[in-house]
Amino acid sequence: MIKPTLKCLKNYLSISCIVLVFFSCKNISNINQDHLVFRYNEYSNLNTLDPAFSRTLQDNSACNQLFNGLVQLDKNLNIHPAIAKRWLISEDGTSYTFILRDDVYFHKHPLFGKDYTRTVVAEDFTFSLNRLRDPKTAAPGGWVLNKVDDFKAINDTVFQIDLKQPFPAFIGLLAMKYCSVVPKEIVEHYGTEFRSHPIGTGPFKFKRWEENIKLVFRKNELYFEKDEQGNQLPYLEAVALTFLPDKQGEFLQFAQGNIDYISGLDASYKDELLTSNGKLRKKYFETINMIRGPYLNTEYLGFYLDSETPEIQSELIRKAINLGFDRKKMMLYLNNGIGNPAIGGFIPIGLAGHSETNGYNYQPKKAKQLIEQFKTETGINHPEITLNTTSNYLSFCEYIQQELQKAGLKINIDVMPEATLRSARSNGKIDMFRSSWIADYLDAENYLSIFYSKNFAPNGSNYFHFKNKLLDSLYNKAFTITNIEERKLLYTQMDSIAMEHAIMVPLYYDEVLRFTRKNVKGLGINPINLLDLRRVRKN
Repeated sequence: MIKPTLKCLKNYLSISCIVLVFFSCKNISNINQDHLVFRYNEYSNLNTLDPAFSRTLQDNSACNQLFNGLVQLDKNLNIHPAIAKRWLISEDGTSYTFILRDDVYFHKHPLFGKDYTRTVVAEDFTFSLNRLRDPKTAAPGGWVLNKVDDFKAINDTVFQIDLKQPFPAFIGLLAMKYCSVVPKEIVEHYGTEFRSHPIGTGPFKFKRWEENIKLVFRKNELYFEKDEQGNQLPYLEAVALTFLPDKQGEFLQFAQGNIDYISGLDASYKDELLTSNGKLRKKYFETINMIRGPYLNTEYLGFYLDSETPEIQSELIRKAINLGFDRKKMMLYLNNGIGNPAIGGFIPIGLAGHSETNGYNYQPKKAKQLIEQFKTETGINHPEITLNTTSNYLSFCEYIQQELQKAGLKINIDVMPEATLRSARSNGKIDMFRSSWIADYLDAENYLSIFYSKNFAPNGSNYFHFKNKLLDSLYNKAFTITNIEERKLLYTQMDSIAMEHAIMVPLYYDEVLRFTRKNVKGLGINPINLLDLRRVRKN
C-alpha cells in the first residue's frame, strides 16, 4: 500500500476545504436569497401577459405585477390613484379628466433608445385604449369602452375621456387590467408576440417565460410607488411561477415549502388542511397561515338556451335542477363550510341588488313534480342532460347528479380541461356547464351584463344566449341613474327576471381562502382575489 506524502495530504485537505467552502457559500447564498423570491403555482396555466387579452383571474394576477392603469383598487375595492394622481368628473357625469404623474417609467428595453426607458405620457393611454377597442386587435376587454364616446391627450400629463351617457360605475372599469398602459413602440415591434414579451410600468418586470414550465419576474427598480415610510415598492426581488397542472401536486409543493402560497380549496387536500367546520388543523399551526374573507364570486351551472335539446329548452327542467339539491348540505360536506349557499339569486352577498328572495330553496318534492310534468307534456319518459365541468368541481357535480337522480332526471357528467371548457362555453358547443362569475368592480352591473342580449357570446359574456326585452330596458335605464338606492331596485328586479326563467343554477357565493407559509407577510386578501405582491415580505 502506497502511503500519501505530507504534501499530498496538504493538497487534498486544501481542495476539500475549497469545495466545502464553495458549497457552503452556495447554500448560504441560496438561503439568504430565498426571502427575496416569492414562489407560487398556477395550475390553470396562463393564456397571455398582454393586459388587453387578460380575461381570467390567473392572467389578471400575473398582469397585475407588470402593468398599471390610470386608477387601481384597494383591498376593499375602493378606487385609488395609480398613474393618474387625481381626476375630475364633470357635473353631468360624462367627462373624466385625469392628471397624470410625471415620474412613471416603462420597464427597460433597447427599443427605447440610449436610456432604455422613457416616461409615460397621456398619448400612451390614447394608444392603449385605441388598441383595446380596435376590431383588428379583437381584444376580449374591448367591451369596457362601450360607453366611451371619445378620449384624447390634452398634453403630456392630462388625459380626457368623454362618455356617451352617464355611467356611475365607469371609474371602476378603468381599474381593470384591460385598461393598463402599454408602450406603442414595443407593441408594434412584437405584434401578437407582445403576449410573451410584455413591457409595462408595474412593480415587477418580465424576465423569462417557458410556457407550461416556469415564469420569472424581477423587481422593477424604477417603480414609482412607495410605502407609508417612504420605502420604494416592491420589497421582493423576484416572483417565480410554476405550472403544475393539478391542485394536489400544487399542495404537495406548498406543504414541502417549495412554494409560498396557494389560493382556494380543492377536494384533494381540503380535509388534510381544514376541519369539517373550516378551521385550520392543529398540525399546521406552526407552518401555515390561513386568510379568509368575502369573495365577489358566484359559482353556478349555466344553460345554453339556443340548444336544440328539449330538456335544456324547458323551464320545468331548469327549475327542477334549481330546487332539487340542498346547497347548505353541499357546502358543509363538500367544501368544509367555506362559502355561502347561493339561495339569493346571481348577485352575491355584499353587492347592492342582492336579495335573498330571488333564488331557489331546497324543495325535492316540487322538483320531482316539475320533472313529471315535463314527461307528461313532452312524452320524454327518461329526461337526460349532460353537464360539463372541470375536475376541480367534479364532487359538486356528482352530488347534484345523485340528488336529481332521485327526482327522476339523469345527469351525465363530462370532465374537460378548463381551457377546453371555456372555449366550448363561449362558442355554444355545450348545453350545460359549470362556471363562475367574479366581480371586476364594486357594482352589480357587471354581474347583470351577463344577461344583456347585446352581450351574446362569443362576442360578450352572455353564455346563455338569454334575451328578455324587459331586462334589457332595465339594464339600459340603470346607466342613467346615479342614486345607488334607485339602481339597487333595478338590479334586484333584473336578477329576479333571470332567476324566474332559471337560465342558471347558482351554487354558492365564494370566499377568498389563502394559505401562506408562516414567513410570508403583507399578502392580505381582497374581494376579487387579485394577487398583489407589492407589499409582500418574506422573513
